Amino acid sequence: MDSSLTKYKSFRLSNSAREITVFVICCTCMFLFLFSAFEKIVEHQRFYNGLSNVSIIGSKAEVISYFVPMSEVLISILLIIPKTHKVGLYGFTLLMGIFTAYIVGMWLWASRLPCLCNLIVENLSWGQHIWFNIVFIVLAITALVLSKTNIES
Repeated sequence: MDSSLTKYKSFRLSNSAREITVFVICCTCMFLFLFSAFEKIVEHQRFYNGLSNVSIIGSKAEVISYFVPMSEVLISILLIIPKTHKVGLYGFTLLMGIFTAYIVGMWLWASRLPCLCNLIVENLSWGQHIWFNIVFIVLAITALVLSKTNIES
């Protein structure tokens, strides 16, 4: 047992390595959300029409079509500011969790699967899309764990 504890201690990252890793993850998450928000704003009618066709959320399509890209932009801003990056990571994780739950729900229960995605995600299968989201959620959680200030050096 003692040897496994020693191995764990030897794997710790330096403060600068942790900061760089957290920064890279925040930038990656920010890029994903900013690009996604940009596409939803530029192609707003397409995004709105797609939401309107989803029976579960269709009645709230107008609100959602504005709320989602605004949330993505706000979270992206929080991610890039050092004092608020943790709040941004929590927001990113929450929103990606909601997107993933929505995708899983659509995949399991919807007769028609409208894809309102962009970037490379548009070319993924539904299963691949879920895994893509899970990877980003794990990245954000990793950054949250690494950014804890009470971890010993």
